[in-house]
Amino acid sequence: MTQDSTPALEALAEGGVAHEVVRTRPAGSAEESAELQGIELGQLLRTIVVRRADNDYVFVLVPAGRRFDWPKLRAHLGVSRLSLPDADEARAVTGYERGAITPFGSINAWPVVADLSITNLDKVAIGGGRRGVNIHLTPTALVEATGANVADVTTQEPPTQR
Repeated sequence: MTQDSTPALEALAEGGVAHEVVRTRPAGSAEESAELQGIELGQLLRTIVVRRADNDYVFVLVPAGRRFDWPKLRAHLGVSRLSLPDADEARAVTGYERGAITPFGSINAWPVVADLSITNLDKVAIGGGRRGVNIHLTPTALVEATGANVADVTTQEPPTQR
């Protein structure tokens, strides 16, 4: 692996997944990241690691401007309890630091759930395994490459008060 590469980029190349790598300076917010990448906020996907049980996790892909809905996610996964691991645990089970987590090249191939809303987009951006490394690809390519289960698991975030 070269200095400019990440496990995510290596996995994409090995899998022959059509994508574009967009490098930016690390952003301080989702809005800034979308602006730096030249995309709409809703095209930016956050990868959230969710714990189902001991040593059992799932990646949930959530568009910026939305948040995952615990009851919807529990119902979709058929479980009564879910939790979020802390930053150290998330790194231990993915190999990535929080803010750079991606299902591509993770040290464990956890199942992926992608929010249904991404299917309306022509392009999405997901983390590339390091802050400032972003992967742009079609939602179809993302779902096929990760084996994602597409489901309605989010709700719109309320507008922020200014």
